[in-house]
Amino acid sequence: MVQRAVRGKARRYFLLSQSQDENNLQQIFSSVDCYVLSAFCKFLHSLRRMGEPPLENGLIPYLGCALKFGANPLEFLRANQRKHGHVFTCKLMGKYVHFITNSLSYHKVLCHGKYFDWKKFHFTTSAKAFGHRSIDPSDGNTTENINDTFIKTLQGHALNSLTETMMENLQLILRPPFLLKSKSTEWVTEGMYSFCYRVMFEAGYLTLFGRDLTSQDAQSALILENLDNFKQFDKVFPALAAGLPIHVFKTAFQAREKLAEGLRHENLHRRDQVSELIRLRMFLNDTLSTFDDLEKAKTHLAILWASQANTIPATFWSLFQMIRNPEARKAATEEVNTALEKAGQRISFEGDPIYLNQMQLNDLPVLDSIIKEALRLSSASLNIRTAKEDFTLHLEEGSYNIRKDDIIALYPQLMHLDPEIYPDPLTFKYDRYLDENRKTKTTFYSNGVKLKYYYMPFGSGATICPGRLFAVQEIKQFLILMLLYFEIELVESHVKCPPLDQSRAGLGILPPLNDIDFKYKLKYL
Repeated sequence: MVQRAVRGKARRYFLLSQSQDENNLQQIFSSVDCYVLSAFCKFLHSLRRMGEPPLENGLIPYLGCALKFGANPLEFLRANQRKHGHVFTCKLMGKYVHFITNSLSYHKVLCHGKYFDWKKFHFTTSAKAFGHRSIDPSDGNTTENINDTFIKTLQGHALNSLTETMMENLQLILRPPFLLKSKSTEWVTEGMYSFCYRVMFEAGYLTLFGRDLTSQDAQSALILENLDNFKQFDKVFPALAAGLPIHVFKTAFQAREKLAEGLRHENLHRRDQVSELIRLRMFLNDTLSTFDDLEKAKTHLAILWASQANTIPATFWSLFQMIRNPEARKAATEEVNTALEKAGQRISFEGDPIYLNQMQLNDLPVLDSIIKEALRLSSASLNIRTAKEDFTLHLEEGSYNIRKDDIIALYPQLMHLDPEIYPDPLTFKYDRYLDENRKTKTTFYSNGVKLKYYYMPFGSGATICPGRLFAVQEIKQFLILMLLYFEIELVESHVKCPPLDQSRAGLGILPPLNDIDFKYKLKYL
């Protein structure tokens, strides 16, 4: 009944307002209650203006096309691309999202940066998912510019230190003292995704948050507990990103709170070799901060999630694709052995752990290509920006009017699987990113035009992942150690590539829908 009254009033006031500017609505409807005014504004927003992209409204109020998009984003966008062309609008969860699907227009979108607010969506999502208040300095809770902190601590000299610590931790996990003493040559069978998950989680956690100073047993117990809690929390993260409150998921809520408890500053002070990223945030002279210790810990949890959620599946896909492709494994092994020889190092269970510096790690084009190709096939990130004001978006296809608070979105998986850019796009080709001189290839074309953006698993522009350099280095380190120290085989030699878990589409690298068994044993050195 209320809805009928709203619609009736809306129709009458629409006739009144047809010749009015939308900004004057408050004056026109000064006598209308806020509820009716709000409903009318939403109704008016749904009306298309001249020069706006074609609209897919969906059949379900508020949700719009969300269910279809969530079921299979790639096919949904391809279908609308065929129907509307390269630019179209979809109503998703009450928001109007403008999808730009032509890779030749990506750089044009990013040129409109002054009209975009990239922080609004990301900071709001972080606050809802991790349970802290806004970390945007303009909201008054903190003076820390988190992006500046990431740049200071995840690039340059700080990256060298982080990479070195990660290599140490990976070797402590992959070649523990008791295993080296036994010199066991027995095969161990395990799920490859589970293996990558536990190894990368432990090494990454220790690298960021340091080691327990009390005992190895206490540290092992802490890691196991944190690993289990992280899995419980991460399982519901897509729902949290979609706007559902965490209290709906009791187990995940408890897991989140336990993870945050372990990251309180009083606990971190008792740990050794805490990363510069975390130390800088611990000792930040933020006199205007209104965060209590638990809220600060939850911002650390956001960093933990960001460092793990995409790196773990990316590590799996890189290892899986390399192992199942004999040419890739052979080329990678030769490259790693050559790099080790140039560095004057040799693998030995009795000697010091191996170490390749930043420059040496950067000079591994085959491994780079393997990782890029694995991520091209498994990434499904959604690059989002919110319009700060009404403006006109100028693209290759034409110009489009965009309204304030609408969302502009790029979905790079469309580009990554475009046969015009990547021939035979569903096939893993380990050397796809190598040129004729076996150096890194950077030239790709669409319809005969050179692309500025052709590989975007880490986002783009202001929203590009600040930890992408570290993520690639740690995956590379993991692959190097697996090739050097272990014999590795798939249990089923001709196993099919597992399907991608589409429930996480939009968040980055998609994990496999099912695990793949493999076996490994220490090499006889």
